[in-house]
Amino acid sequence: QVQLEESGGGLVQAGDSLRLSCAASGRTFSDMGWYRQAPGKEREFVAAVRLTGGASTYADSVRGRFTISRDNAKSKNTVYLQMNSLKPEDTAIYYCNAKWALARVDYWGQGTQVTVSS
Repeated sequence: QVQLEESGGGLVQAGDSLRLSCAASGRTFSDMGWYRQAPGKEREFVAAVRLTGGASTYADSVRGRFTISRDNAKSKNTVYLQMNSLKPEDTAIYYCNAKWALARVDYWGQGTQVTVSS
């Protein structure tokens, strides 16, 4: 059974920092990352990391402010999203994503709310 457990969202002020965590289990995942969806907008890519090797990619809107990292030492594949210099436009529900490359299937977490006040 696949499980993605997210944590770390909350309400902060502009300029503050937050760290999101996502622990995934149940499959051998190749990549994990984060997407976000703001009210009235489509879900968009934020950042991703390859679990083997650690190569990461970022959306232009967050590059330089957000850092994604992984911890393969834990019993579950765990990724973190360190979000610094948060802006009101970062307000969204953040979803953890895990890719099962063997079957080309994406799995999603339940989402965690991040609200940045100005």
